[in-house]
Amino acid sequence: MIVTLTPNPSLDRTVEVEAIRRGAVSRSTGGRVDAGGKGVNIAAALVAHGHTALAVFPCGGSEGSQLAMILEDEGIPSVQVPVAGSTRANISIVEPDGTVTKLNELGPQLDHAEIEALIKATQDSARQADWAVACGSLPRGVADDFYALVVDRLSSSETRVAVDTSGAALLKALATNPDVVKPNLYELSEATGIEIVTLGDVLEAARAMRDLGAATVIASLGVDGALYVDENDSVHAEAPVESPRSSVGAGDALLAGFLATGGR
Repeated sequence: MIVTLTPNPSLDRTVEVEAIRRGAVSRSTGGRVDAGGKGVNIAAALVAHGHTALAVFPCGGSEGSQLAMILEDEGIPSVQVPVAGSTRANISIVEPDGTVTKLNELGPQLDHAEIEALIKATQDSARQADWAVACGSLPRGVADDFYALVVDRLSSSETRVAVDTSGAALLKALATNPDVVKPNLYELSEATGIEIVTLGDVLEAARAMRDLGAATVIASLGVDGALYVDENDSVHAEAPVESPRSSVGAGDALLAGFLATGGR
């Protein structure tokens, strides 16, 4: 089983338009509402492909109730940690050429008791899990060492831990030696201070990220595919898409695919 932790999940509304006309009315040509957040996306991808997954997340307000209902309707098991604030609602505006404009809310402010309950729910859920995946942005009230605490709490178990976040939260998590981190190009460059222009720069930065504490680095490179680097190997792979519609969730799908193989 794979347990995902999403401290700042979302209710995601996608609106398709022919073009965005700033300051004017833009007619929608289609749309949908989905459960969102990196860990939620990973759990959804795993379940859709016949794997056992469990999504852990804070849940509050009418948006949280709708998020939980969507997951239930889609057959995605979840553990919802009640919080006083409302789960955030995000909007993605998609144009025909695949351009995506995102409007993301901050999310609820969590207090100390809610944060501790979220970490404990993850610990309890991951007791018999092969992997725990902690990922995404942090809501208000949550310190940058949140993911480091999660990795540390799980370090005495047999559960392997993957982290997908950015900025200070990523740097602090690296210090606790997670089994896998999954940065994109920007996050890889930001964490290591290496300017990335070529694939060779990506490899250098991934190795530098391993030096910071990660056992394995899986870097998502957009149209240039992905790079896998561990102690023994480095592998670059590409999967060209002829007519991309959106890149939303692509990195989450990449990490889900890796975990679906057993993390090998």
